[in-house]
Amino acid sequence: MTDASTPFDPQTPSPYSAPPDLSAFDDEYGSVQPADNEEVPDGKYQARVHSVKLDRSQKGDPMLKWDLIVLSGQHAGRHIFKNAVITQAALPFVKGDLKTLGLELPKLSELPNHLDKLLDHALEVTKRTKGEYTNVYFNKRIQVPAGEPTPSGEVPF
Repeated sequence: MTDASTPFDPQTPSPYSAPPDLSAFDDEYGSVQPADNEEVPDGKYQARVHSVKLDRSQKGDPMLKWDLIVLSGQHAGRHIFKNAVITQAALPFVKGDLKTLGLELPKLSELPNHLDKLLDHALEVTKRTKGEYTNVYFNKRIQVPAGEPTPSGEVPF
């Protein structure tokens, strides 16, 4: 089946031919600072598990993709990402991360049914970079003190 629609052609008028009005942002635009897209530097952080999903690595191995949000300090609200490829050699580390978060399973094949139990836990993590590789270690679960500000909702980066 072929697509009869016309590919993008800059000469063809768009149904959205009038550009959106951005003037509502003019006042803030002049004073806002550009986002810092640099990674969080190596060190220890208090972070919360924002999301975790089961995916595949480029080689096709199963992998846990973690998104952690820093809770305190100058990097509060920033994200730390951890990809944990699941291989025979990595099983002790994956099992250790799950245990740190309080999830002990009799079989790893049950993990997809329990991913939601890994969310919102507060952790002390260590981020270390060696050459081009970065490792994020789950040191221990922590309790965030009452009244401690924690990012809520969507964080822009």
